[in-house]
Amino acid sequence: QVQLVQSGGGSVQPGDSLKLSCVVSGLSFTDYAMAWFRQAPGKEREFVSGIQRYGLNTYYEDSVKGRFTISRNPNKNTLYLQMDSLKPEDTAVYYCSTRREMSALAGEYEHWGQGTQVTVSS
Repeated sequence: QVQLVQSGGGSVQPGDSLKLSCVVSGLSFTDYAMAWFRQAPGKEREFVSGIQRYGLNTYYEDSVKGRFTISRNPNKNTLYLQMDSLKPEDTAVYYCSTRREMSALAGEYEHWGQGTQVTVSS
């Protein structure tokens, strides 16, 4: 059984940093691409960042480029999202997800973490 268990998140002020984690079990971690999505109230789930198998390439949505960093640790079966210079518009529930091949389309992912709230407000 594939499980993705998230941690991190919380409420911060604009300009602060947060780090999200996602521990994966039930599959061969290095054989799967990983991604972060987010969903704000009343909006569709959107792609934030992705990383290919073995960390060969990384991808970012334009609004987070230069502020967010995705990484993966195969020794811990863990995916990370370091979020710096956070803005109010980053407020959303963040989800980790995985599939064999990299995709920016939420509908193509089968396995999801439970979601974690990130709130950026002064």
